[in-house]
Amino acid sequence: MSAYPRVVTLPEWIPVRYTEEEAGYVTVRPIVRQTFRLDELLDMILSVTGKDAARIRQILHSGTVVYHFYRYSWAGFDTDEPELSAALTRFPGKCTLAVFETAGAHPKHLLELDRTAGLKRRIFRGQSFWEGLLEIAAGGKTAYQSYSYGHRADLYRLDLNGENVLQIAQAAKRLAAGNLRSALRVLPAAERILLVCPRSASTRKIDSPRREKT
Repeated sequence: MSAYPRVVTLPEWIPVRYTEEEAGYVTVRPIVRQTFRLDELLDMILSVTGKDAARIRQILHSGTVVYHFYRYSWAGFDTDEPELSAALTRFPGKCTLAVFETAGAHPKHLLELDRTAGLKRRIFRGQSFWEGLLEIAAGGKTAYQSYSYGHRADLYRLDLNGENVLQIAQAAKRLAAGNLRSALRVLPAAERILLVCPRSASTRKIDSPRREKT
């Protein structure tokens, strides 16, 4: 049985303490106390873990994480998986890039389609190819892959199969402008699509450290 309180409804506010982390040295550092909203704390943890629900639950349980050279601590608590999953749906970001690539240990990028190009509509069409692609991805088994520090974004992977390749090809024929239709000729060679979805910037303002009275 866990020594931490079990949470049915996740708290909206979490009292947090943090101080500078300096590896290899034992020093007396000022301690800061602030109250974080749940989304602020999760946003910070996501920057460390990506959308790895198991790791996020472990960090919430342990009540500590190191982020940007600060160690943050709070009263650890357990979370129910459905409750945490619902909270994490607040952080999908707006996908800005779709990378068509091969599979394997060293995938080859076949096409990088940015959102702006994908949103261009053909005349008399009420939907863009980009919107159609995201609908296909949402209806398929799109899986969270990792957090990209280079893009500062979450990466979602759609593995391609006969069914969704046909759907994407039909959407390209119906919705994609001429230049994009030509670029999408790589589709038969692609084995997966990575969706790059940047996170919204956190609005948390970090207070200056001050010494805690003992």
